[in-house]
Amino acid sequence: MQLLHCHINRRRECRQPCPHEPELRSLRTWLSALRFVRARFRPWFAWCLAGCLAGGALPASAQPEVYGDPDSSAFIRIPRNADDWTRHFHIGAMVGMNISASFNIAGALNVNRPAGVYDDGYVHPSGNAFGTTTDWGYDNASQYNAATHTLTMTGASSFSPIGSANHEESGSVFPGFDMAYGDNLWYWKHARVGWEFGFGLLPISITDNQPISGQVYQNTYTFSTGTIESMPPPGYPGGSTGSAPAIYSTAIATNQTSYPGTVTGSHTLDVMLYTFRLGPSFYWDLTRHVGMSLGAGPAVGIVSGDYKYNEIVGSTPSSGRISGTEIVYGGYVNATFLYHVQNNADVFVGAQYMPMSDATIGGGGREGRLNLSGQLYFTIGVSWPF
Repeated sequence: MQLLHCHINRRRECRQPCPHEPELRSLRTWLSALRFVRARFRPWFAWCLAGCLAGGALPASAQPEVYGDPDSSAFIRIPRNADDWTRHFHIGAMVGMNISASFNIAGALNVNRPAGVYDDGYVHPSGNAFGTTTDWGYDNASQYNAATHTLTMTGASSFSPIGSANHEESGSVFPGFDMAYGDNLWYWKHARVGWEFGFGLLPISITDNQPISGQVYQNTYTFSTGTIESMPPPGYPGGSTGSAPAIYSTAIATNQTSYPGTVTGSHTLDVMLYTFRLGPSFYWDLTRHVGMSLGAGPAVGIVSGDYKYNEIVGSTPSSGRISGTEIVYGGYVNATFLYHVQNNADVFVGAQYMPMSDATIGGGGREGRLNLSGQLYFTIGVSWPF
């Protein structure tokens, strides 16, 4: 500053060269260089600084607010008064896939048929002292033999398939319902570790229409018509009261015959599957808006419903239903992705693999087996953290 003051005063007063002119010239050169550097590199420095700030802001906006100690492998207990919302409840729609059923017909048939009912008529005992009944009826004229005064009734008793009668049917996609409640108990690095209890409801209906060839075994029962002179025509509907002709209600002969036949019609498993699961869960906030949860553990289920059939065994029509309830066991593994719509609401999509034991419903020579060993579930819904 003294050099500049001296130089300015001497030029104003005496117009003589300043003795400090060499030093001033060096100072002017240094200042000019400084201005050049600042003017040339200021834009580059500004862009560099902006890039650094943007780069820092980008991971900052994507980095979730996590607790715990990411550098520690220990499980850290989550305080009950933590700002982190540890509990959740979710509910949503579910579809089940990769579920099949097998149907088998063999052995005794019509084991649940009421006494006195046959494939082509009925003879109901009346309990009177003479052993006769008016409560009877028949379907075909060939059943009555006027020469011997006898009436025959037939009923299929069993069926023996040729080869395997076990038919496998794959189900389609079954819509259902799923909900779960869970809580996080510990921090582990960036994850939260806890538990989840879930419930699923899935209606299942699988039908088999394949024919089965085999041998039909049929019992023939012969009844005495006594002294009836005029036999009512086929289709006659007798009753327990009235003045209808009476026949003897106890068969005087029984024999068995067999013939090749085919079982046609439909067989259906129409059941409801209730599943319950409980196991540990692991949750991560991948970003501020996206989270992921993994879970695994044991599962138990209840299969309750009907085996329905509407068939023809040989030439005999048969229909009905068999009810049953089975408990099945297994396990599950699931993965769920959540999108944080707002502080107290998420939407989620998930997938779950839940292999379980088979369930069997049947009776009377018919059996339906529900195969749950490879079932897959896909879910979508809403979740409420709290």
